[in-house]
Amino acid sequence: MSTQTHRRVLLASFVGTGIEFYDFYIYATAASLVFGELFFPAQDPGLAQMAAFATLAVAFFARPVGAAFFGHFGDRIGRKSTLVASLLTMGVSTTLVAFLPTYHDAGWIAPIALCVLRFGQGFGLGGEWGGAALLAVENAPPGWRARFGAAPQMGAPAGFIAANGLFLLLGVLLTPEQFRDWGWRLPFAISALLVAVGLYIRLKLTETPEFAQSLRQAPPPKVPLAELVRSHGGMLVGGPVGAIACFATYYVGTAFLLGYGTKTLGYSMQAFLGVQLGAILFMAVGIYAAAWLADRHFDERRVLAGGCVATIVLGFVIAPLVEHSLFGAFVFLALALLAMGFVYGPLGAWLPGLFPPRVRYTGASMTFNIAGVLGGGLTPLIAQGLALKGGLAPVGLYLSAATAVSLVALLLLKPKPVAPVVLEGV
Repeated sequence: MSTQTHRRVLLASFVGTGIEFYDFYIYATAASLVFGELFFPAQDPGLAQMAAFATLAVAFFARPVGAAFFGHFGDRIGRKSTLVASLLTMGVSTTLVAFLPTYHDAGWIAPIALCVLRFGQGFGLGGEWGGAALLAVENAPPGWRARFGAAPQMGAPAGFIAANGLFLLLGVLLTPEQFRDWGWRLPFAISALLVAVGLYIRLKLTETPEFAQSLRQAPPPKVPLAELVRSHGGMLVGGPVGAIACFATYYVGTAFLLGYGTKTLGYSMQAFLGVQLGAILFMAVGIYAAAWLADRHFDERRVLAGGCVATIVLGFVIAPLVEHSLFGAFVFLALALLAMGFVYGPLGAWLPGLFPPRVRYTGASMTFNIAGVLGGGLTPLIAQGLALKGGLAPVGLYLSAATAVSLVALLLLKPKPVAPVVLEGV
């Protein structure tokens, strides 16, 4: 495979996933800032904020459903067409949020419609990550598997920077009233343009060589999920538990702390978004450093375990750092997101490596998205509830405990060897 083809594959994996995560993060940001007061009764601001965070969980529970659906076609028909369909599904759902009425205009129809579109976001993302990871690792040259697998992982900080950078710009250009009344809708409308770019890039791809060769060796499974459960049930359980840490870390550090920092600690929206934008760069550094270490010195599982140890320690310093000053909040977020790079970056190679090519799309998608339910779906809601009762200290303990569960799973999980697909001509 030529260098130009490798670059095209990495670009498609990175850009498509970056757009998908942009869609996902603009929702999380809007939920932290305005959805509570716009889509729910405002008698109790704290409860309204919890209701907004509860809608975040809708997408996480939709993600395994999307993983099973898109994984079925990804393992039977191919990676390329499935990735196009998943991107389109999420893009349409995100764009339509821009046109929703509020609770003041439509009563309970508004939050119900919001939840339906949030489900569509999660359904689409359920098929996105696994396909993007496979697109990268199934085209990786020898010795580059983890670094190629980091391409879709880099889409996460890129999507976050695009999403929160846009919200930061709107916060500067608009008055609080303009932002609340209509400004928050603009990032959702812009998603349509970004999805068009992603579709253009992905329609130029060809099928991955490992998948094409696996079809020549044997017909695809009739029901990939059934074969996955029957033959790889241990990995289907262990994989998600090992990946809980990355979701818990991310959603404590972004969605929850944005709402808590601006509404409870009194930091301005622009200042806290700026802090998060600076800190997310440390996540990008951590992702690549972890992938490099996994390729050159350790394996993915050991790098993930090291990241878990660091995150467990950081859970004990969230309260003194974030509650002390905005600079302290930046220090915590920078360290937490750097550590998250180590519990997230190697997943692009580790999770697909747990499964053979014939059920790999379903396996990688299901494990990643079940981990999202366990580690991220309810985390902002749980953290908000803990903070209302005891401040940030119990939130830190929750983060450390969730990460410890991942560490135990990583230490215990011993993947059984998967016979490699022998590519013709290699």
